[in-house]
Amino acid sequence: MTLTVGVAPLVRLQQTLTYAGAREVVDAAATRACALGVPVNIAVVDLAGALLAFARLDGAPLMSGSIAQDKAYTVAAFNGVPTHAWFGLIEAEPALREGIVHRDRLVIFAGGVPVTVDGTFVGAVGVSGGTAEQDRQIAEAGAGAMCSTHPADGLLP
Repeated sequence: MTLTVGVAPLVRLQQTLTYAGAREVVDAAATRACALGVPVNIAVVDLAGALLAFARLDGAPLMSGSIAQDKAYTVAAFNGVPTHAWFGLIEAEPALREGIVHRDRLVIFAGGVPVTVDGTFVGAVGVSGGTAEQDRQIAEAGAGAMCSTHPADGLLP
C-alpha cells in the first residue's frame, strides 16, 4: 500500500528482515564457519542497517566484531551491493577510490552480502575473522538460509 498525493508517493511499505529471520541467518553462517574451522563474528542487519543479531564464535578476533557489523551496514546502506563488488566499482576512478574509503563504516572487501527472499532485498549479513574469501563463503551460507522456502518466516509485510 502506498499513500500518494498527486503523483508522488509519501509513504512506502517495505519487507524487512526480523529478529527471527536474522537468527536463521546467524545460525546458518555459524554452521558453515564451524565446518570450515574458522572462528568469525557474524552480524545481521535490517534494511536500515540496524543490527538485528550478532554472534562472536569462540576464538573469533575481538576487533573483527565491528568489522562484521560494518560489512553488513555497508551492504544495507548501498541497497544490497555486496562488499566484494566495491573495489571493482571504484578502481578506475582514483578520486572516488581514494576518497570514499575514508567514510565511516564503509568496507570494500569481501564478507558482506545481501539477504534476499524471492529476489527482494530484506537485510544484510557481514562476517569477519577469516580470510576475505572465507568471510564471503560464510556470509553467503548465512544469506542462503532465507531462501524462498521461508517467504513468510523472518519477514514483516
